Amino acid sequence: MSERNPKVVVVGSAYVDLAIKCAETPTAGQTTTGTALSLTATGPGVNQAIEAALCGCEVHLVSKISNCPLGATIKAILEQYDVNTKYVFTAQAKNTGIILTLVDTKGENACVQYDGANSALVPADIELAERAIAEADVCLIHARLPKEAIIKAIAIAKLHGKKVILDPAGVLGPSSPGVETSLPAEYFSVDVMIPNLYEASLISEHSSANIRTAKMVGSDLVARGVGAAVITMGRRGCMVVDRDNADHIPAYTIELVDHTGTGDAFAGALAAALAVGDDLRKAVRFASAAGALACTKFGSVDAMPVKSEIIELMQKQELE
Repeated sequence: MSERNPKVVVVGSAYVDLAIKCAETPTAGQTTTGTALSLTATGPGVNQAIEAALCGCEVHLVSKISNCPLGATIKAILEQYDVNTKYVFTAQAKNTGIILTLVDTKGENACVQYDGANSALVPADIELAERAIAEADVCLIHARLPKEAIIKAIAIAKLHGKKVILDPAGVLGPSSPGVETSLPAEYFSVDVMIPNLYEASLISEHSSANIRTAKMVGSDLVARGVGAAVITMGRRGCMVVDRDNADHIPAYTIELVDHTGTGDAFAGALAAALAVGDDLRKAVRFASAAGALACTKFGSVDAMPVKSEIIELMQKQELE
């Protein structure tokens, strides 16, 4: 990455993460005593924006919270990391999104997620952020938001000639009667789509996908209009597919502690690298190092690595 100060807009969800440690997860009708409590900001929008900021970018987050103490907590944490919260809007009739996690002594957890204000992000909110998008180098969008807002964000970014990265995580799952699992056509107009291997197989409608078929799956996404597909495969690395080539980028070797924030670290770092003009494959290597480092710490926000740590890991393993 160069030393120029790049600009990134992240469109993504924001939650308060409330985690309670307890001896055992209670069953129906049972009460158990908690032994520790943590409360912090989390969510794809929060994590990815913070990662891009830690990589030296000027970052705006476009998201939605409630006008309540939990929403204020999210804003305060974002501002600690120099993420601009001008377009973190408030929803009057919704509570701030929250993720409640119970963790027992064995490390097993039970989780409840309430989307809250995240489900109230609308195209009009995106329009209010148009100036920030127009001035950005990259617009990074996480797809677990109302699709009308996502489509508007893609349209505005492309109108201003900005590079668009779409993270489709969390919007697809096993099909069931009456549930639509395909992505809107507009999603395939983005410059870079970054699904994991499972998501890529669903999007491309492959019955199965593995490292041997990742190139074919990526080619299907490109054929549907995506500029380039970056398929993440965990410790097996990434497959980068565009109209010219398909290349496998190996993973970095780390000691796994917690993989909670790895995808968001990858996405935020990728946006940062592309924002300063790195070519896609170089940017993916940088993002892969960020994702690997996020696995070496517990949590999400606290696990996001800084730019110097990412570069150090890259240099160290290139020399080995």
